[in-house]
Parts: sequence; C-alpha cells; structure tokens
Amino acid sequence: MKHIKVADLMTDEVVSVAPDTAFKDVAKLLAQYGVSGLPVLDDEDRVVGVVSQTDVLAHAAPAPHPVEETARPTGSPTAGDVMSTPAVTVHAEETAADAARLMTRRGIERLPVVDEEDRLVGIVTRRDLLRLFVRPDSEIRRRVTDEVLTEVLGVPTGDVDVHVVDGCVTLDGRIERRSQLPALLSLIEQLEGVVAVASHVRARTDDTLATHAGRARDAQAW
Repeated sequence: MKHIKVADLMTDEVVSVAPDTAFKDVAKLLAQYGVSGLPVLDDEDRVVGVVSQTDVLAHAAPAPHPVEETARPTGSPTAGDVMSTPAVTVHAEETAADAARLMTRRGIERLPVVDEEDRLVGIVTRRDLLRLFVRPDSEIRRRVTDEVLTEVLGVPTGDVDVHVVDGCVTLDGRIERRSQLPALLSLIEQLEGVVAVASHVRARTDDTLATHAGRARDAQAW
C-alpha cells in the first residue's frame, strides 16, 4: 500500500529567518508573504523554533502593568527573543495523515518539514492536507483496483466491480478466500479520500472454517 507522504504535499520553497533577525523584519515577512508563521533556523539549517503571528502580536502588545525602566531589555528584539521553542516539526517521510493528526493535536496551522538530520526541507500547511479529502473519485477507484485488489490481495481483474461516488466506495463481486474480506475493507478505508465503504463481495471458499478446525485439533492434542 502506498500512503501519501508529507513530501508529496509540502512546499519546498520556504521563507525562514535566523535567530538574530530583527523583530520588525519578522513582522514584515509575515505580512509580505501572508503566512501565519516562519521557521527559525540555526547556521546548519536546523529548525530551532517557530515565530508566529501570535508570538509577534503578544510581544508587540503593551504589558498589563508598567515595567520599571531598569527592567527593560536593551537593544531591539529578535526572532530568537519571540519565537516558540522547541519547534513542532514533521519528517518528510511521515504520512500526511500523521501530520494532520499532529496539527490537530497541537492546534497549529503549519509544520516545518525536516529530513533525517532535522534540517529544513519544506513546509506543510492545513490547506495542503485538505487535498487528501478532495481526491477525485477516479483516482480513488484506480487505487482500490490497482493497489488493493491487484497488488496486495492478488484478485484477478474483473472479479470485483468498484464504484466510487463522492468518496463512497461500493464493491460487488467475488474473491477467492473469506479470510481476505477483513483485509480488503481495512485497506480501502485507509486510502486517502475514502469516506465510506459498502461491500457486497462474497468469497468462493471459506478458509476460516479450516483454520478454526486446525486450532481445535491443536487444543485437543494438548
């Protein structure tokens, strides 16, 4: 089975900043590119943090209570001063579904994508991941037919009819063994873009009876 990877959806041209990038320059970049956050990279392109619109606004907002003059920091603030750390990242080879779950769990809009050495290689956003749920019916049907039925289960072409409407998959036909039926449904349900599966597939032979009988004989031998 081929699952959509983060690398398949990410944007590889990423606007980033260094820890010493001036606060005002960070704000300008966020506005210029219309993004909600920027990864902060060290000298080896490793992600050390993320500076978001929320971080910028929180720093720009006045403190609720006056701060003594002697307590004010000297110098202009930088990306390193306002960034959120540690950064939440995702690896390029992880599945898009895992990235979506991570975004939802952390309540964030975008994830820096890193390689095996944690160097930045791209960015993936909620909008990118939404593409998983608007996949054409024709593509879903092709994946069910070619990948699930033919490649994984070895079902001969034409034995099972596959119809897909608005992401709902309907199956009708026959497969060789009954033990294949749970795997068939499970694999299709895991495909990106599948909303529901209705199966009218029957098996030519019930190999589950032979399995149960074998287990019973083993138990009697003990």
